[in-house]
Amino acid sequence: MEAPPDFGQNLQPPSREPKPWAKRLGPLAPLALLLAKGKTLLFAVFKLKFLFSFAAFLGLYWALYGAWFGIGFAVMILIHEMGHFVEVKRRGLPAEMPVFLPGLGAYVKWQALGVSGEARALVSLAGPAAGTAAALVALALYMQTGNAVWAALAHTGAWLNLLNLIPVWVLDGSGAVQPLDRLGRISLLVFSALLFWWTGQPVLLLVAAGMGWQLYRKPIPSEGSVTVQLYFAALMTCLAWLLHATPLANPR
Repeated sequence: MEAPPDFGQNLQPPSREPKPWAKRLGPLAPLALLLAKGKTLLFAVFKLKFLFSFAAFLGLYWALYGAWFGIGFAVMILIHEMGHFVEVKRRGLPAEMPVFLPGLGAYVKWQALGVSGEARALVSLAGPAAGTAAALVALALYMQTGNAVWAALAHTGAWLNLLNLIPVWVLDGSGAVQPLDRLGRISLLVFSALLFWWTGQPVLLLVAAGMGWQLYRKPIPSEGSVTVQLYFAALMTCLAWLLHATPLANPR
């Protein structure tokens, strides 16, 4: 015969004994709980910073050049920055969503401590690579529709991404050139000059001048990254071709 259930046990109040982690932290437990909840709030703040800055960026170019070019231009810059962001995340490193500076550009903040020079260079080139893909899509849409807005977006996107390959200051080219040895920098200098001779695009002379300046920067590695060198050259070629093939149309 089974004993009757003890209903009295179910009526006992729940235990209010603190959790093991709270015992170990002692008086710091409330602070730890606040920080744990604050992590969600901090993520929301970073997300809002991205959204608000992107909205301001889009609004500026909408007002200057009209809705279609303004939206397209803002999206192309977003694609460029997400190229950096995705490459950083792919490597398992912390990164924040892009922040946009109306009239100036945008940036992705990430943790590069302990990362090799080649990895940093590949992260730097991932933005122009994504931007090149976006400009190619705009060119394809222009060829299909004949709409001048797509031509303006393709040409402007190609020019800005090529400008970003100039290896100076905070531009992407400056980070990309770091793992290149002296021969690699000379080869890209000559190659950018040849691309200028082919296309007549002055921005390529700026890339060449930047490479010349980088020959006197220290330190220069004794063995360069062939991967980065070829990646850099391929992006320059594609962007130079885009500028050469796409008319500079009025975005309105």
